Amino acid sequence: MAGSGAATPAHRATLKDVARMAGVSQSTTSRAMSGEGYVAEAVRRRVLAAADDLGYVPHAMARSLRKQVNRSIGVLVSDLRNTFYADLAAGIASRARSQGYTMMLVDDEGLADVELGAAEAFVATRAAGVIVTPLSAVVSTYLLKQNIPVVEVNRQFSAGRCDGVIIDNADIAKRMTDHLLDLGHTRIALLIDETSWTTGAERFAGYQRSLQESGIPADPALVVSAGWGVDDARKASVNMLARRDHPTAVFAANNVLAEGVWRAASDLGLRIPEDFSLVSFDDAQWMSMVTPGITAVSQDAVALGGTAMDRLLERIEQPSADAVTVVLDSQIRPRGSTAGPRQF
Repeated sequence: MAGSGAATPAHRATLKDVARMAGVSQSTTSRAMSGEGYVAEAVRRRVLAAADDLGYVPHAMARSLRKQVNRSIGVLVSDLRNTFYADLAAGIASRARSQGYTMMLVDDEGLADVELGAAEAFVATRAAGVIVTPLSAVVSTYLLKQNIPVVEVNRQFSAGRCDGVIIDNADIAKRMTDHLLDLGHTRIALLIDETSWTTGAERFAGYQRSLQESGIPADPALVVSAGWGVDDARKASVNMLARRDHPTAVFAANNVLAEGVWRAASDLGLRIPEDFSLVSFDDAQWMSMVTPGITAVSQDAVALGGTAMDRLLERIEQPSADAVTVVLDSQIRPRGSTAGPRQF
């Protein structure tokens, strides 16, 4: 049955479609939609009614480019399968939304070429700023050369050149290792994915400092490289824990590695903490759901993301201000996964 009104275009409605339906010029339509410039009230109502009938949505990016203002930010994280990065992105998104910004999110999967490609895309779309968990100094250096405000979060490679939001990885890693030493452990393994990023390097440094201050010689065999995923960590942990001289305690450098250790213990029929103690850097929901619960360093990743967004907004408002590094607190959540070493 034929309708009495104008047919809605099959394509996405444009400003030209709205102008045609309202019977006015595109420039008048643009002023009526934006609220900028004079338009008679009756005409403004007619334009808005036509836009509503057509389901017209203004092209935010095109509008922002005309004004030389963009209300979108780029966010680059390393692995959205890891709950830490997902929570970090959620914290950024929530704060961005509350301030009228949209977020363009890219998971670079820890690949430098993907990271740089995403940064180039952010520049091409004239992002107002970028928050990144950097893989090296390359991406921040590139963005700064393009005059794009940058905040490095969780890891920092460009301190003094751009803003950063981090935690004191070295201090909290030392405190966690101290906890195991206080229980009587002397063979403490560090299961780690990397030591080239600031997070891994600082956690390793904190572990080493704790041993050194306790007078315990560092044993290179107890620093175990475990790859990036749960399966790799599981295999590395099985090899480590199956040895006759296996460590009496394991410090997993992140929540993914901790899951690998936990699964390896099950594979080998080992009990936590009776056969060995386990602690983790990064808390994850599963750690409070298993028995025993896993003692872990708790960082509020959502708050980390929100703080990074606040820092970016300040940088956008004050582009020439000195770079600032914000260090957030974290805490150890003791659960049931630690005890004194087993006596043979």
